[in-house]
Amino acid sequence: MPEDNTPRMPTKKTTKKTTSSRKATSSCKPANGAAPTGRSSRKRELVIVESPAKARTLAGILGAGYEVTASVGHVRDLPKSKLGVDVDNEFEPHYIVPREKKEVVQRIKDAAARASTVYLATDPDREGEAISWHLVQAAGLDQDDSRGLHRVVFHEITPHAIQEAFDNPRDIDAALVNAQQARRVLDRLVGYQISPLLWRKVRRGLSAGRVQSVALKMVVDREREILGFVTKEYWTIDAQLAREQAEFSARLRGKAGQRTFELNSQEETQTVSAQLKEAAFNVKSVRRRDQHRRPAPPFTTSTLQQE
Repeated sequence: MPEDNTPRMPTKKTTKKTTSSRKATSSCKPANGAAPTGRSSRKRELVIVESPAKARTLAGILGAGYEVTASVGHVRDLPKSKLGVDVDNEFEPHYIVPREKKEVVQRIKDAAARASTVYLATDPDREGEAISWHLVQAAGLDQDDSRGLHRVVFHEITPHAIQEAFDNPRDIDAALVNAQQARRVLDRLVGYQISPLLWRKVRRGLSAGRVQSVALKMVVDREREILGFVTKEYWTIDAQLAREQAEFSARLRGKAGQRTFELNSQEETQTVSAQLKEAAFNVKSVRRRDQHRRPAPPFTTSTLQQE
């Protein structure tokens, strides 16, 4: 018989992590028994990816012992008809399987029932991690204790990278899943409540995001400060003084007997200037020190505009 070089997964024991009900928990578990050596006496192993194109490529690499299917993105999401987040219960999200995804979920559930092991091979980022977790929840992939469940991650679709990923499976990363859930909930809390305002004021169909909405508020607040600024006239007086060979300038900082001193009109400034021209100046003290000057930092967009 010809030698079978199809990559096989060794059995790997994992520990199930448990968190609160609204947080992701790791559901991956090893298959019972040792890794098989033949194909005829075993069910095929199921591999789930996101993209149908990736599924076809991966199927060519893994061989006949694997069934590769695609989730085509997320299979669960917050409902469109309501907020979908319980703000009074620690912002717990309520997910549903959209109508257009029910067939996908059922197809994956049926394929998992025929498989000995399920490998979650969604993208290696927080979205991909969340898709794997949603697949487990929506299709009940962790309900059969006799079926192995693993998460595999690869960053390139080459035989070597695939083999290495399947040789080193892991659990679903709950921290990545919860990070994606936090982003999704924040998107919903901001967008669901602000977008209708855009529909009324600008154009229907626009969506308010969690980042640009906050940035826009900062810009508006700053613009209101600028518009609310009250202009006030002020003057300064500088004197050019000299003694022997030394020349230096001095600025009027205050007036004896006055706690605060401001020149707010041209007439007042001219009066004080005339008085100073007739005054005698004395140098009270001289202090010498080294002064270090640092170059200005590089321009940003705002500082360049200020210049």
